[in-house]
Amino acid sequence: MRTSQSFRIYFTMKNDKEKDGKAPIYASVTVNKEKCFIALKQLMVDVNIWDCGKGAAKGTKNEAKELNAYLDDVRLTLGNCYKDLQLKGKMISAKAIKSLFLGEKDDVYTMSSLIKYHNETSTTDLKWSTLKHYYVTQRYIVKFLEEHYKSSDIYLHELNFKFVKDFEVYLRNHKPKDHQKQMNNNGVMKHIIRLKKMVNLAMNLQWIDNDPFAAYKLKILKVNREQLSETELADMEKKVFAIERLDMVRDLFVFCCYTGLSYVDVINLTPGHIVAGTDGEKWIRTCREKTMIPVNVPLLPQALKILDKYKANIRSLSGGKVFPVMSNQKVNSYLKEISEVCNITKNVTFHLARHTFATTITLSNGVPIETVSKMLGHTKITTTQIYAKVVERKLKEDMQNLKNRLASK
Repeated sequence: MRTSQSFRIYFTMKNDKEKDGKAPIYASVTVNKEKCFIALKQLMVDVNIWDCGKGAAKGTKNEAKELNAYLDDVRLTLGNCYKDLQLKGKMISAKAIKSLFLGEKDDVYTMSSLIKYHNETSTTDLKWSTLKHYYVTQRYIVKFLEEHYKSSDIYLHELNFKFVKDFEVYLRNHKPKDHQKQMNNNGVMKHIIRLKKMVNLAMNLQWIDNDPFAAYKLKILKVNREQLSETELADMEKKVFAIERLDMVRDLFVFCCYTGLSYVDVINLTPGHIVAGTDGEKWIRTCREKTMIPVNVPLLPQALKILDKYKANIRSLSGGKVFPVMSNQKVNSYLKEISEVCNITKNVTFHLARHTFATTITLSNGVPIETVSKMLGHTKITTTQIYAKVVERKLKEDMQNLKNRLASK
């Protein structure tokens, strides 16, 4: 919060509202260069007795004396409003002083109050896996405010295009002091998107009038999503690991390569999610933790083989899950070791299994994209198009089939 404020009260006549030789008087309140005007009881004063330089009535007549006495009372009241906000530890602004002077009950909202309200009301709408990212964005906003505004908070009505742009530049230039890498473009944009969503919430609540994002354009770069090739997946499947943790993480990863489940969904998988379908085969019937969209996936032989391996696992049985529970951070760390042992040069993270299912296992083997979209639990097929690209082998096969058809004609 700002530790000091510049505070000024000045009285001015609105000459543009002059009527019959008289014009209204307004109190001008300025705090930290933010100014607002307060109309004083529709007070109409003879323009001839007003001293624009002094902001007061001139002369010794009773009319001038009474007006100046009234203005002194207003100045005192406004000063008391300023002190009252200070004593109560509230944010001090010209609008807050005006609101208190006029007896309005509306609060002056800040970034911290918006973030607090968002986080408190989003617990039912957002999963913790999503909500935790807002806390990361919150920390970056506070750091940005401390560096650029020498404050830990800001009034919402102070937000503008420059604030958003400066925050973007700050994120791009931010160099973490720990092991983390500097943010790439899309990493920066994710924080900006979260800020934008919170600002939209403030606008819907009528806590802010102007949209600071009105002229701002998000710059999301298309990312070339990788997946394991058939050869790489086969090498990983055949590899024998003497270390139990690596063997278990490999199985977990391969299982998701053949089912399309995400990390959180496979960790939460219970025996009750494995059911017999109308075709007599085993299926996974669950809901995505992230979106609660139903997911129905028939189990391929490779996935069934892994299920059989863990059906009597003590760690799985004690937790009531299909697989032993392990943190996402540890899983991704062990996958680095596994990929090195298997001579896979790609950046293998657990989410790569989902990409592999979409491309190498399904689309490249002729499964329609609509079917793949359903199995992945996507609500829009455009989402599947981002995840699943047709690999070169499938493209060559399709073109060869076309050549054969053309030749037969």
